[in-house]
Amino acid sequence: MGSKNKLRRFKENETFLNLIQPTREELLSEFNLKGNWKYEFKNDNPIVLELGCGKGEYTLALAKEFPNINVIGIDIKGARLWRGAKTALETGLENVRFLRAQIELLPQVFDTSEISEIWITFPDPQIKYKRQKHRLVNLKFLNMYKALLKENGLIHLKTDSEFLHGYTLGLLQGLEKEIVYSNHDIYRLEGSPQIVTSVQTFYEKQYLESFKPITYLQFRL
Repeated sequence: MGSKNKLRRFKENETFLNLIQPTREELLSEFNLKGNWKYEFKNDNPIVLELGCGKGEYTLALAKEFPNINVIGIDIKGARLWRGAKTALETGLENVRFLRAQIELLPQVFDTSEISEIWITFPDPQIKYKRQKHRLVNLKFLNMYKALLKENGLIHLKTDSEFLHGYTLGLLQGLEKEIVYSNHDIYRLEGSPQIVTSVQTFYEKQYLESFKPITYLQFRL
């Protein structure tokens, strides 16, 4: 994407009422929506997050499929968030918000037990050992999610990385956490929830064209 196009999108992002872009300083001090997201949505419906949402394909699909939940797509890439926020406005989806923030700052964004479900779709698997601290399903992140999730809150992991799928399974089994459902090839083996197979992200379509198996894991902490 050209720099001029990015600048145009960044400028347009500032006009989107469904796109929230706090500064790091605001998050580290006292973010006004922490514990108060029900006022942003004007209802007390369950809150579902998509982490690293990119262009928001899953965020938008979840909001459309389940109108009685509030969905927040989170990413640090403003140019990607532009697409999701713009589509939500164009299609009249009012139960969607997009947030530009780093995942590690989630405790500054949400209060304890404020979240009902978390979706992690096609994160960077960070295969190298020295990069494991950046995996969105490492022990540090799992403990963070546990604090934010309501009791029995679900986490969904959808990935093309068999390594990340296996790593997460092993970590959860070692911690004796509840694995609700696991499928290492969702398009060849039946049983996955419809929302898992009916929505395909931009990159997922490319993986499928290369005959890469797509895995899905649902668990509780």
